[in-house]
Amino acid sequence: MRESEERFEQLTQFNRTVIWECDAQGLYTYVSDSAYDILGYFPDEMVGHLHCWDLAPEATRERLKAQMLERFAAHKPFRDFISSITHQRGHLLWRSSGALPILASNQTLLGYRGSDRDITDQKRSEETIKTLAFYDTLTGLPNRKLLLDRLKQALAASKRSGHYGAILLLDLDHFKTLNDTMGHQQGDLLLIQVAEQIVGATREGDTVARLGGDEFVVVLNDLGAAQSDAALASETVGYKLIGALDRLYPLDALEYRSSASIGITLFQGDDASNDDLLKQADIAMYRAKESGRNTISFFDPQTEAALHQKALLKEELRHAIEHSELVVFYQAQVDDERRICGAEALVRWNHPTRGLVSPAAFIPIAEESGLIVPLGLWVLRSVAQQSVIWQSEARMQDLLISVNVSVRQFMQHDFVDQVRAVINETHVDPSLLKFEMTESILARNTEEIIVKMEQLKAMGIGFSLDDFGTGYSSLGYLKRLPIDQLKIDQSFVRDILSNPNDEIICKSTIALARSMGLDVIAEGVETLSQRDALRLLGCHNYQGFFFAPALCVRDFELMHQKEVA
Repeated sequence: MRESEERFEQLTQFNRTVIWECDAQGLYTYVSDSAYDILGYFPDEMVGHLHCWDLAPEATRERLKAQMLERFAAHKPFRDFISSITHQRGHLLWRSSGALPILASNQTLLGYRGSDRDITDQKRSEETIKTLAFYDTLTGLPNRKLLLDRLKQALAASKRSGHYGAILLLDLDHFKTLNDTMGHQQGDLLLIQVAEQIVGATREGDTVARLGGDEFVVVLNDLGAAQSDAALASETVGYKLIGALDRLYPLDALEYRSSASIGITLFQGDDASNDDLLKQADIAMYRAKESGRNTISFFDPQTEAALHQKALLKEELRHAIEHSELVVFYQAQVDDERRICGAEALVRWNHPTRGLVSPAAFIPIAEESGLIVPLGLWVLRSVAQQSVIWQSEARMQDLLISVNVSVRQFMQHDFVDQVRAVINETHVDPSLLKFEMTESILARNTEEIIVKMEQLKAMGIGFSLDDFGTGYSSLGYLKRLPIDQLKIDQSFVRDILSNPNDEIICKSTIALARSMGLDVIAEGVETLSQRDALRLLGCHNYQGFFFAPALCVRDFELMHQKEVA
């Protein structure tokens, strides 16, 4: 019998199990020796002194007591009853309890006989798996999966109560620049601190999650039944977050200032899906970015409609490039004698249902989406082909054509090769092509720009610096660029007769071009008075509606025959 008890004790210790008995009031009457190894208590410290629920943490003790006494009253057995208990040294353990009632012959409850199995390691493993599945490993915040579940619960609660809730989507300003220039390790340090700031600026019951990358989401619940009250409450939280996040963050040996843009959308009930609400908040966030960043913006259905239209236009533009729905118009460039000395190629979109679409409507979309690269290449090839045609006609064989090249297109690593391929393919005379580039090109890698320009210059292509004087000019870099011409921006030409500053800028540009041995041309000339003012300042080449609008090939050829009447 003694050997059997010893083997039993060894078995319970090996299985991390405590065997116990208690009376009808839950007071321990027997506890196995394994209690010390598992719980840190000697059996005689528990027997007659502690109840089955006394080792539970204080926060859950009363609830556990009520659950166990309910079973006691009904004489119910215990099976896989999970609860937390506190080790004698203070750390938390988890147990799985199983017990059977001890009944007298008259079915009176005498107590329970059962066992507590230590499942702490198992619970920790489960928590680890749960953490990996539902929490962001970097910040410890709920991830997208858990956020969607919390949001679903928030929508259901909103429907029951009739109260509004709100979603705030936060996106860090210029975070990509930090990652690109200082590395992802610094970016991670920033994200960890940002998460702490967001949690500190929100209520305990609010959900704060990391959606991914540098995007965070806050879900606010129970903002009242009035939409105006909910909007005011969410706006208050939004600006509180803006203030908390706009600060210096220590990143290793340096400090980095960061801020955030926040989009807010309200919800009431479950009329909208999770995806719809997050999309609305995302649209509002981008509106905040467009408003200057470091601010908040509420979702506006009109904004959503505009973005949808923009996305549709982008896809239609992609189709137009692939199916030759674009057409090149030409605007004459003339001299003092009104002789055509060149032309600027301007792309138009011949939309199948909208007719000719203005470049102002689709060029910004092309720039933003990257379609400007294939679009620019298509224009270059079309111009080269047209130039070859005109080279066969004596009256137009020397026509110099200016082609606009965007910064994004020019910065393609193989741009020079693309141009060379077009020249070889079309057999165009490259000396009849001039690339127009805006001053913003100077804000990029100047050394790379100069190398590419010199390579293109060696092929015979000329360069005109467009929009000169609008903000990026650096005379130090300008003298190093192999350009042939400065183009006075139309914003200066427009008010040259009424604004002395515009007149001074035009005069200075003309003088600078002359001192550097460059040609100069003014765009946007719309009146004879503007032309005369420019001529008095020393400009002798012009472009604008006073002389001719941009024309299709046929009309341009007819105008060229008449030489601008």
